[in-house]
Amino acid sequence: MAALVDTNILVYRFDARFPDKQEVATRLLRDGIENDTVRLAHQAVIEFVAAVTRPRRGEPPLLDFADATREAEDLLQQFDVLYPTEEVVRLALRGAATYQLSWFDAHLWAYAEHYELDILLSEDFQHDRTYGAVRVVNPFV
Repeated sequence: MAALVDTNILVYRFDARFPDKQEVATRLLRDGIENDTVRLAHQAVIEFVAAVTRPRRGEPPLLDFADATREAEDLLQQFDVLYPTEEVVRLALRGAATYQLSWFDAHLWAYAEHYELDILLSEDFQHDRTYGAVRVVNPFV
């Protein structure tokens, strides 16, 4: 069974400020590659580059732009990446209204729902809650 991975997991892989989360994220992604059990929404790849190249409260970004784009290229090669369709956008609109999710969270959920992925791995949703046919699992709890 494959799971959709949220951006925060991709970012934690490079964020040494949170070593426990970094370890979990790294292990989860490695296992996903090895067992073909992880999917990424194209949105997560885009958000990853934005998040890791943004300066952090007076500190440098986690990655410079060249390293971030290289990592994004690796993600595109290593994982099945899901792209939006009209139905994904329509589902996201309904999900935002039905579940009171932010647009970005609703859009991510819509990928999982549309592509029939049972699990969404994220710390940004309520852990163990089911939205439609998708159950959210926070891998850091």
